[in-house]
Amino acid sequence: MNKTMLMMGSIFLGVVACKPAMQVDIEDQNDAITSKEPSCVMTIGIDAWEPYQYMSVNNKAIGLDVEIATAALNTMGCSLLVEQGSWTELLLKLKAGEVDAVLGASKTDERQRFAYFSDAYRKERFQLYVRKENINYPYKTIDAFLDDGHKLGIVNQYYYGDDIDELYGQSKYRTLFVGAIISELNMARLLDEEIDGLLEDSFVAASILRRKGLDKYIKPHSISLDSSDVFVMFSQESVTEEQVTEFNWGLTQLKESGEYNKIINKYSP
Repeated sequence: MNKTMLMMGSIFLGVVACKPAMQVDIEDQNDAITSKEPSCVMTIGIDAWEPYQYMSVNNKAIGLDVEIATAALNTMGCSLLVEQGSWTELLLKLKAGEVDAVLGASKTDERQRFAYFSDAYRKERFQLYVRKENINYPYKTIDAFLDDGHKLGIVNQYYYGDDIDELYGQSKYRTLFVGAIISELNMARLLDEEIDGLLEDSFVAASILRRKGLDKYIKPHSISLDSSDVFVMFSQESVTEEQVTEFNWGLTQLKESGEYNKIINKYSP
């Protein structure tokens, strides 16, 4: 739900600064909020990234990241509203303070210029996906994959780690990276042979491929990137460091109560 890359980053949730409000839009999935009048309202910016954050058939925000954020924000007395948009759009709103936080973010030097970061709340690992007939590509690393001229699909503004960042910065590889606004577009390009592979979080890719019936045609390759920490990223324009501290306290309470593990286990394969 990512360092200085012109293209890369993760579909996420945004949260608007605590301010008095009367309306709640994220439904009665948060029973804890209904017991008392909320002291603030937070707006969630969401772009589908199942199973971490997405909209249900009933147009309700659900997913692992959503549940963790909702529970932590409840400890602050905050209720939630939902705003949909692409990762790129929501990052711009975060910078401007129109959206106060996003979920599923990686910590980078560039982002720390305009955002605060929570404590890490989960890990993510990106993997290479290829067409079924190419599952035995004899490569051990992404740079070896690129060295043979293969095109690699990525999502704009996602951050895939230092190694990919460094490869993208080299002129000999730059044209081999193909950006998209969502991972589904990369999957379509892969099937159309416009690209030769794509990078995606293994949980997310498995969910999309299964839901769209593409798991017979697109398969995970043995190449995977190092796992990395995932954070909630808060706008410095609209959120104080004290509020971030309160959110971290909420995460701690979730872990100590056992509720955190229940949420993680619910979404584990």
